[in-house]
Amino acid sequence: MAFYKVTYNEKYRFATVHNYGCTFRCPICSYKLKSGEHGKPGHAYPPPERYLEAEEIKGVLKTLDVDKLYFMGGEPTVAKDLQEIIDFAKEALGVPSHLGHTNGSRLPLPNLKGANVGLKAWDDGVHLAYTGKRKKRIFDNFDRAYRAGMELKANVVYVPGLVDLDQIESIAAWIAGLDREIPFHIMGYIPVPGQKYERPTAEQMKAAEAACRRHLRHVAFSHMDPESALHLSGRDDRFAVTRLL
Repeated sequence: MAFYKVTYNEKYRFATVHNYGCTFRCPICSYKLKSGEHGKPGHAYPPPERYLEAEEIKGVLKTLDVDKLYFMGGEPTVAKDLQEIIDFAKEALGVPSHLGHTNGSRLPLPNLKGANVGLKAWDDGVHLAYTGKRKKRIFDNFDRAYRAGMELKANVVYVPGLVDLDQIESIAAWIAGLDREIPFHIMGYIPVPGQKYERPTAEQMKAAEAACRRHLRHVAFSHMDPESALHLSGRDDRFAVTRLL
């Protein structure tokens, strides 16, 4: 598991380094939707043809005019070269690094400016069944990252019958105990083939947003279908990127 791709968005002046692999084992992970394009619905998408060396990544980053560097996954913190590239971005390029998404299992990190953390469930039993991991380390790490001064965002996937409204509101209330200004995004579950859970309704999504606004100032939600999720660049030009490696 390591970095396998570097992309660049010229309009918004950011580069993204992509990792393959994760520390969680979520049967309803939206990345499994990509596997349908390869004839294996419900399975993780195929591994890359090759992984990149840190020097390759640093070499291409030096050629770019960027204001920010993102890391995406899978789970980007499993990549052995992550800290080296974060340090390079800050010290050699003067560019801040952010985890575009992370499960929070390895926070905070030196020289990491910010992170968007997926908090899966409030109930520990649900969290264990969902991810294969206990929740304590994740929530403790989020707390530590906040107190270390990192710029944090949080998100949760609304999965009716698994992560319901009470779970989502409890997470929002806990975040508010740290800082009511932390942005919080609720994502509607996109059904993964072979799993029993259904997509939330529009009314359920609006109710979740309203409940979380009782605790946090900056709450939003997205409610995509599988087709939209697989073609994000058509909806948002921040996803319209050029692959460099």
